[in-house]
Amino acid sequence: MQIVGNLRMMDKELIDRQPHYKLPLFDKLSPIDLIDMNDLIGKTICIEYEGYLNSILSGEKMNKAFGEGLTYKEFMESPIASPSIMKPELSEIHNGIALRDYEWEVKHHLKPHYVYIALTSNYKVGVTRTTNTPYRWIDQGATQAIILAEVPYRQLAGLIEVSLKDHISDKTAWQRMLKGEADTNKNIIEIRDEMAELVPKEYHSFLSNTHEVQYINYPVIQYPEKVKSLKLEREKIIEQKLVGIKGQYLIFEDGVMNVRSHSGSRIKFSF
Repeated sequence: MQIVGNLRMMDKELIDRQPHYKLPLFDKLSPIDLIDMNDLIGKTICIEYEGYLNSILSGEKMNKAFGEGLTYKEFMESPIASPSIMKPELSEIHNGIALRDYEWEVKHHLKPHYVYIALTSNYKVGVTRTTNTPYRWIDQGATQAIILAEVPYRQLAGLIEVSLKDHISDKTAWQRMLKGEADTNKNIIEIRDEMAELVPKEYHSFLSNTHEVQYINYPVIQYPEKVKSLKLEREKIIEQKLVGIKGQYLIFEDGVMNVRSHSGSRIKFSF
């Protein structure tokens, strides 16, 4: 079977602690197929790059994307690439000030957010909308996650996250995550409680007392000993056995492909 279309990041659903992945393919901006990727683990698939991309916002044909599937103009102007995406503490929408798009930022940033602790390659702190769990954790390749605080808007979550950066990472070592390696010298509840004590007192009313840990077991039959990044622009064709999926990465016998970073790429997909 062969399908031609533009890539998007994988959809996911958590069932009995395991993510079930589906790969959307578009004809520019129109959805054309949704491929069940869990069913393809253990099988050989072929992804052939057609040599160009289409913007995920406008459908404009591109030779190079900025951000995740955007033209340069879109990357500089669209709210989905706003500075407050990577740095939540920069959001000002709760004060009525939009960085790029008022209605979009009200819809996405003037909403309840979680500050959380997750185990990826290490324990890390992160921020996401309350409606975006457990999907955010799955995209990061987290195997465990717990809520640290719940706040009414994005900037406040960012300020709590920033207050902890001297004590816990806000990044994932993606190569170690993809090897299935993680530093677990303490359990996640202990880490969460330690971080709670370090949160400035003015934010203590937002702290969570939950002991509920989200566990995530990824569909991987073989973790790589060495992580080799596969990029369609360089490889042109990736034809290998799919041995697992973790985060937004397809894990092959000889390399890994970040689907999210290939958003908009025009491909032929066959299996």
